[in-house]
Amino acid sequence: MNVVWVTKSFLDYRIPVYRELSARCDGRFSLVFNADYVPPRCVRKVQEVLGPAAKGLRGERALKLGPQNGFANKGLRIPYQPGLVSAVLREKPDVLITDGFFQWTYAALWLRATRRIPHVMCYEKTAHTERNAQWFRRAYRRRAMRWIDAICCNGSLCGQYVRNLGFRPDRIAYGHMAADVEGLQRNLLTVTDEQVSRLATRLGLQGVVFLFVGRLIPLKGLLELLDAWRQFNASRQGTPSTLLFVGDGPLRDELIRRCERSRIEGVRFAGAVDYDAIAPYFRCADALVMPTLEDNWSLVVPEAMACGLPILCSQYNGCWPELVTPANGWVFDPLSPSDTVETLRAAASSRERLIQMGEASRRIVSGHTASHAAAAILKAVELACGAGRFAPSEPPDESMVVQAHRGAEAEGDRRQHAYHQCR
Repeated sequence: MNVVWVTKSFLDYRIPVYRELSARCDGRFSLVFNADYVPPRCVRKVQEVLGPAAKGLRGERALKLGPQNGFANKGLRIPYQPGLVSAVLREKPDVLITDGFFQWTYAALWLRATRRIPHVMCYEKTAHTERNAQWFRRAYRRRAMRWIDAICCNGSLCGQYVRNLGFRPDRIAYGHMAADVEGLQRNLLTVTDEQVSRLATRLGLQGVVFLFVGRLIPLKGLLELLDAWRQFNASRQGTPSTLLFVGDGPLRDELIRRCERSRIEGVRFAGAVDYDAIAPYFRCADALVMPTLEDNWSLVVPEAMACGLPILCSQYNGCWPELVTPANGWVFDPLSPSDTVETLRAAASSRERLIQMGEASRRIVSGHTASHAAAAILKAVELACGAGRFAPSEPPDESMVVQAHRGAEAEGDRRQHAYHQCR
């Protein structure tokens, strides 16, 4: 069975999943992506893994309306990639995989409607991230579900949102998101104590080190975290702790100014760090803090867990039900300064337990690897191949079923047989 994944973009964490899918499908897996948008390092890596089965297209055009500031549903982006449908058809797909309702998913929706090729959508959104979704977005999603045969959700909060949209629960699989757990752990083993010591000295790290990794943008709740850090630090009465920001973005200058203006101590800025060089920073830290105001599934959380760090996670992060428990971390409200301060205090006062909590993180994230993600996606493929010609958003009437069955019985049998060969 030929499995074709159509996506505008991906990052490093996806590449091990593509490798797993290709292996499980005996090499009959291909990827069509935007070579102008994907970082060059990721283009190079995926071509090393998939060879000519990685098809990068260029020249996308897009109509952008409203702000593009990272918060969901504040702006609208309508893409058009010349030659996309033709490029997908050249791969002779038996099943299509996409990411979300927008971006390049339009090609799979069109081919599902006109060629009846089964369509699996990997999805990440939650009720919280979509709380401000306009009526036309909700209407479009419900309409598009007619041409989606199965959805693979990243976690339970995503699944709840998809069910609330009207998608049938028996057409939902779970678990397509995974950090490159094995790769990060291999990189971590190459980091020496001397490297860690030099880095800690250069950055001026002291006491319990709380690490943030990501874009420095308002969506991540960094201004709220900094205000809470000021209160937390003042209550420590000279006991040193460090808040280390790794990343860059438009909020960097404002964060630095606020530290200087309010004389907030113990804050360090490392700047942008390449993904392949991030392991020493995880080694330097005692815990990861993710104060996001809105995230589907922060990949840095499982990445830090793979490196043995406890997690301080925002309750607005879609990954916390699966990844953060009392055994390996804390869940807090970043919009509540008192809750954030108390969480920081709890972690700082538990320093002797942080190593044990980090080991618990490793155990938990071992169930969220590329292998698990590939298995979840293939489960969705199985559901899609068995879904017939109608999307599961609403049951068709009996006459439509009879008419569709006459035209699709042989094709459905062929795709089911091909699926089991892929497994």
